[in-house]
Amino acid sequence: MTAATVNFKWRVVDIAVASVIGVASAFIYWIVALVINAPWAALDAIIPGLAGLLNGLWLFAAPLAAIIVRKPGAAVYAEVVAGVLEALMGNQWGGLSTFAIALVQGLFAELAFLFVAYKVWNLGITILSGALSGVGCWGYSFFSNLQAIDLTGPYGIMYLVSTALSGLVIAGVLMWYLYIAIAKTGALDKFASGREVRG
Repeated sequence: MTAATVNFKWRVVDIAVASVIGVASAFIYWIVALVINAPWAALDAIIPGLAGLLNGLWLFAAPLAAIIVRKPGAAVYAEVVAGVLEALMGNQWGGLSTFAIALVQGLFAELAFLFVAYKVWNLGITILSGALSGVGCWGYSFFSNLQAIDLTGPYGIMYLVSTALSGLVIAGVLMWYLYIAIAKTGALDKFASGREVRG
């Protein structure tokens, strides 16, 4: 599951699967938004910025779509679909902000695959994608909501570390093994990603 030839052309099945990932993720993101306040406050009460450990619950659509579909732009597409649908269902951040952070998270997740010219598809790159998505989430949060807090102060550093770690574990490690589990069922046989696992 390492090197592969890049095929930049999207097929109908690529769009369909990336869209399904985006839709399913949107519903999970929306549920998380409904229940996040109490655990967020509890973690921040322990160590300010530690609540970033929960951010991975909004980061996983991009890496998952990328490793399954394996087309440039898949990470951005799935994360934006998820963000737009979450906003349409209604959350405390509003449509524009939800779209903007989804776009940033998707772009940062995409960077991991761009770094390897879309030729390497393995656990390490998926972990990097999840962690980078976390970095994008952290950066956007400070730019949009936390301007009064020092990025390099204790809160800023803890929020960066905890958000990147959350992205690494939830959007990186867990999505890699979710992809493997789905591929083993045969559901991804129309994709190189699925055939590699079952082949």
